[in-house]
Amino acid sequence: MTAPPEAWPRPYWQPSDETIVLHFYVFGRFAADLAIPAARYASQGLPDGVALQRFGHNALRGWEGYPLKGALGELLKDDAPAAFEQARAAPDVLVVRGELSDRDSLDYLRDTLGVLAGLLDVGGSAILDPQILTLFDAGAWRRHYLVTGGAPPRNHVLILRKADEEHGRSVIHTRGLRKFGRPDLCLRGVPDAHAGQAGVLCERLVELQALGARFAEGQPMEVEGLPGELVAHPGGSLDDPRFNNTHVAFDWPV
Repeated sequence: MTAPPEAWPRPYWQPSDETIVLHFYVFGRFAADLAIPAARYASQGLPDGVALQRFGHNALRGWEGYPLKGALGELLKDDAPAAFEQARAAPDVLVVRGELSDRDSLDYLRDTLGVLAGLLDVGGSAILDPQILTLFDAGAWRRHYLVTGGAPPRNHVLILRKADEEHGRSVIHTRGLRKFGRPDLCLRGVPDAHAGQAGVLCERLVELQALGARFAEGQPMEVEGLPGELVAHPGGSLDDPRFNNTHVAFDWPV
């Protein structure tokens, strides 16, 4: 009898009405009778609510949402040119996508990642995660996600920095927390000299939310080394292209 896979708990979980969103493209050449060795990666298969669709690549190239063209395609090509060429040349595309209700464990993510890893073993050459604007070749994806005990939450999100309206300050924000059914994060008005500290703080907040925590309006948070509290302000819209998600904003104390 095969032992059940190790659970991925969320020790800080607080119930919410948020929706978990998973969305991946797997490019490659796959057998007509596709058998996915997901159990090899402690996966019980795709969770209910997440589906796999198969397309001939040429059938997708004219689709308005085709990810290898337009602004996203240019970004992916610049960031990972070899993986981009592998993806573009692949004859098949598998789309793994679904929405799930918020839940008290990350077993759904463990199982989905196991399926993706299995697909790389049976013909996959590249995986696109559009929520973090990142295209991986097979080797890079395995190094990033096939980590003993599970890849840390930081590996599942993108942390970005851009200039603030006020000179000498930056905005630090994330993309990708919809995988955990949580809003993304935005640290506003960060002095450029503190950008590194803000990035480390962002990673800590990502981990808290990935493990189930939530931030309420007006919730204060003391951070060692800062002259004042950070105060949470949830808001935003799923249509905001910066996040592709709602977000929680924190103003850096002056």
